[in-house]
Amino acid sequence: MPRSVNSVASRARRKKVMKQAKGYFGRRKNVWTVAKNAVEKAMLYAYRDRKTKKRNFRSLWITRINAGARMHGMSYSQFMGKVKSNGIELNRKVLADLAMNHPDAFKAIVERVK
Repeated sequence: MPRSVNSVASRARRKKVMKQAKGYFGRRKNVWTVAKNAVEKAMLYAYRDRKTKKRNFRSLWITRINAGARMHGMSYSQFMGKVKSNGIELNRKVLADLAMNHPDAFKAIVERVK
């Protein structure tokens, strides 16, 4: 009995990878083995950097809060310590937005925790 290789599924699998490689440069977009490796590497980068993005944004928020707090004579660690001890339930994302775009509201928070 001849071996069945299911070429329909194989072709569909290859088409899926080649579609993901669309827009790549050179042989990465049209040669199966090169495209497969490029797509696998891209998926690894995408998975890794979804985690890294969260770290980068938290770092950005901390920098912005620190800059806003220092304009009112406090360091970041002093400000965040007093925010927590006063029971203000604002996260770093919101505090950073206030420090950047609404300095009067941020100043009110600083005055409240001093």
